[in-house]
Amino acid sequence: MIRLLLYALGGLLLGGIIHIAVILLLPDFANRDAWTSLGRFGRDGTFHLLPMAEPGTEALPYLDPEMAYAACRFSLEGGPVRIKAAMPDDFWSIAVFNRRGSNVYSLNDRTAERADIDLVIATPVQMAQLRENPIAALNQSIVIEVPITRGFALIRSFVADPTLVARTEALLRAADCAADLPATDSPPPADPDEKN
Repeated sequence: MIRLLLYALGGLLLGGIIHIAVILLLPDFANRDAWTSLGRFGRDGTFHLLPMAEPGTEALPYLDPEMAYAACRFSLEGGPVRIKAAMPDDFWSIAVFNRRGSNVYSLNDRTAERADIDLVIATPVQMAQLRENPIAALNQSIVIEVPITRGFALIRSFVADPTLVARTEALLRAADCAADLPATDSPPPADPDEKN
């Protein structure tokens, strides 16, 4: 009976130590999200070419070694973000992720039915503003509404042959991830308090 009591007490003590250790280590692991991992490649608002994936050295988990990748961290706090890129003829896709790396939107060359990427990412409030004051320069853009304020876009492009790597990487480096949109076509509503 005493031995059983000692085992139970030891189990409770060990459980308490593990619980405290997990709580102390949690902030360190919480900062290791996909957003933070991509921060080491350069400043936000710019596409950065990720190194070609090799087993055990991927910049992000589950990258395909047959693909070239570029990533751009963005914030929608200052307004919508427009992504433009000329893409090669082979398969390409773009995906938008939240900070934790969960996919919130994706598109590829077949579903887009076009050879280039022209994507505007906006919050629900920004989307309402774009509907109220449309921008003619965005008529050909795919405009999406996402429930996030910070995230990252990941473009991937299939590299059919090793001789095409340099060309594909050049196109990915030239991709644009800008926060500035053209001015609206309609003038802002007049201030009712403004005197003539």
